[in-house]
Amino acid sequence: MSVHKYKELLEKRIKETLTGWSSMDLVEEKDIYRFLHNLKGTAGTIGLVDIEKDAERKLNLYSDDGNRQFVFSDWHEQLNSLLGFVSDGAECGGPVESTALFNNSDDVDSHITESKILIIDDDVELAAYLKGILEEKSYSVNIALTAERGLKLYYEWKPDMLILDLFLPDTNGLQVLKQIVEKFNQANIPIIVISIEDSIANKIHAYRLGAMDFFAKPIDPELLEALIENRFRMKRHWDHSVVVDELTGAYNRKHFNKTMTQLLSHYQRSSNIFSVALLDLDCFKKVNDTYGHLMGDEVLQSFVQVVNETKRDEDVLCRYGGEEFALLLPNTDKIQATELLHRIRENFALRVFFSDSLSFHVTFSAGVTDVSEDNAQSDMLVNEADQALYLGKQSGRNQTVVYSPHMVVRSKEQKLNILIVDDDPLIRDVVVTQLSQWQMNRGIPVNVREYADGISFLDSDWYSDKEKYIILLDGSMPTIDGVEVLNRIRANYPEHNIIVAMLTARNNQADIVQALQNGADDYIVKPFHMQELISRIERLAQRITH
Repeated sequence: MSVHKYKELLEKRIKETLTGWSSMDLVEEKDIYRFLHNLKGTAGTIGLVDIEKDAERKLNLYSDDGNRQFVFSDWHEQLNSLLGFVSDGAECGGPVESTALFNNSDDVDSHITESKILIIDDDVELAAYLKGILEEKSYSVNIALTAERGLKLYYEWKPDMLILDLFLPDTNGLQVLKQIVEKFNQANIPIIVISIEDSIANKIHAYRLGAMDFFAKPIDPELLEALIENRFRMKRHWDHSVVVDELTGAYNRKHFNKTMTQLLSHYQRSSNIFSVALLDLDCFKKVNDTYGHLMGDEVLQSFVQVVNETKRDEDVLCRYGGEEFALLLPNTDKIQATELLHRIRENFALRVFFSDSLSFHVTFSAGVTDVSEDNAQSDMLVNEADQALYLGKQSGRNQTVVYSPHMVVRSKEQKLNILIVDDDPLIRDVVVTQLSQWQMNRGIPVNVREYADGISFLDSDWYSDKEKYIILLDGSMPTIDGVEVLNRIRANYPEHNIIVAMLTARNNQADIVQALQNGADDYIVKPFHMQELISRIERLAQRITH
């Protein structure tokens, strides 16, 4: 739909609303507020700047929870100027910033590789300010207002840097820092402590615990930006030089790629066969959810220990990602590799894990293939092992499956659903139209749906536990507002499958605080340009489909 068409629809809305009110004896204050509230957000989003500013000025005259009633002369005097934007032949709000809003999504850089920064600070104004200036520098930023939420994001989002306030509402920031440092002593993640209390004692404590830097509030943004750039350069140097997974002691993905290249080179020169196996712990998320992440880490470390004790010295074990590992077996065909995996399975079955008064065992599934003239490429070998692994998962887990070109594997293709819940039809139309044309750079199918209000959304059959969701949720809607919808989402659905970004046209920090405290993952302030929104969606999509 063209920019001109959106202008016409907005003009039609203004005229129809004011005409409809003209036939009423009294108009409720909350109805006027909602009209101006939506008008401001919509006009700004589609580039009608003058209408946006006029609606914003008038919005200050009303309250969303006010109970006043207005006769025609009162509201008409205050709102009549809006008709000036929609008179015949008039320009609605001046020039439209069409290049910002309606650029084809192909023009948006979908290869977003920003470093990720987690801010744990209950000062929402400062946190939001830092988020804004750092995102302008192409960093990806998440905010946590409490230590509990910060630790959860630290585990699930895996940030590249942590900015931590010393004093938090639920616990002392130094206690959080101690847990993080003890947990990831070798993680090489820079930690910057910020505090208004910049005493020597606090600085000494923070440094001795493991913080890399201490920043006193108020913060100079240029100095902070320079420090962050410096620390990320240092981190890149660390990451480049390290080939061992810090948590488990297995080699990392970088070393896997290097070793695979060497094995393929040997094969091409001398036909030395080798096998590739992918091993994935079964139901590992349940271990984390039931017994906690500390116990989950203990299971991973124990698994690596068993594999290292069972395999040969020349075999290379790498942590491929999360609870998935890759085993490279030189001079070994897939039948011999299967025999080794059987011994690993037997030895790992002997491991008993204890949590409080409970004990449990953990199993793993594996897929294995070996090199041949038909698959002598890294991607092909990994793909074959992955297909065999997935078939093992589908067939009941706790088994090793050898790849065959004739095996039938049901599709494991992910789908990303983007749901827009907003009572403004123009906003929905803009967002749906543009996002329907957007594709993830990883090729994951994207399905976009819209809902006119919170009730229709909650009553719909929108959720499947096999899919991922990004929900763009308007904070202010009739009947049931966005925060209540957010509360119901978090109470009734698993958080790991769902990211919620609140849409708000308000500059009230209390609304942002309430949304974050109730489990929102992000917030987007109306008006927004579509390029900005798509970039934000890309970041969130990478996070949930990682």
